[in-house]
Amino acid sequence: MRLRLHLQQGEGPIVFFQHGLCGDANQPAVVFPADCGGRLAVLDCRGHGESDAGPLEALSLATFADDLSAAIRQSSADPCILGGISMGAALSLRIACREPGLVSGLVLVRPAWIAESAPENMVPNLVVGQLLSAPSTPGEREAFINCETGRRLAAEAPDNLASLLGFFGREPRAVTAALLTRIALDGPGIGEGELSALAVPTLVIGHDDDVIHPWHHAQRLAAVIPGARLAKIPSKARSKPAYEEALRSELRRFIEETSDATSRNRLV
Repeated sequence: MRLRLHLQQGEGPIVFFQHGLCGDANQPAVVFPADCGGRLAVLDCRGHGESDAGPLEALSLATFADDLSAAIRQSSADPCILGGISMGAALSLRIACREPGLVSGLVLVRPAWIAESAPENMVPNLVVGQLLSAPSTPGEREAFINCETGRRLAAEAPDNLASLLGFFGREPRAVTAALLTRIALDGPGIGEGELSALAVPTLVIGHDDDVIHPWHHAQRLAAVIPGARLAKIPSKARSKPAYEEALRSELRRFIEETSDATSRNRLV
């Protein structure tokens, strides 16, 4: 079966910047700095945006990463800056470890995985996925809000809660349920030894007030990846405009610096 996978890209040196779980190309486009000189490219992963889902049993981080690797190879003969938000960061990390020749720079925004599968921070996604796996009921959103996980998110990470509540209306319901359950139990399929062997400029970005993307994940990744720069930006839960502006600023700086360094190396 041939799947339709949607790739959105602009003009200029290519920067692949991937969306998170149950997101689409609009998520990275909103925070991508238009004046950085780079060309934003986003592949809608299977079951996301304008891309087909295909067999639900094939939905995995490994499958998404393979699709993304193929898109990178088709789009550019040269290594590119690669990054993403949450799930997009996990895909980028896997590709940087497994296919380093494709990557000239790595950006990990609000990482939800380090190396292990089914991390505890993904439990909220799993809970919602399991609820969506059952037939729809009038009180299912309220049931999640009032369960232990929902109450914790309301107190500690209201932005996480808002995102998860939005998934109750996402269609097709069966695809959303499969994505949330399968990806919550998945992992990038790499080891910390591979992370410590990375030899590419890396930027890791995180913030507080986030249960699904804990700040300590960003700290740990930045500590393990040689030479990685760690940036802490304003919490999305406290001020979305401040979060977006700070993220654009960090991305702009990294893209410009990495692109300049790449250009200089080609002239040597």
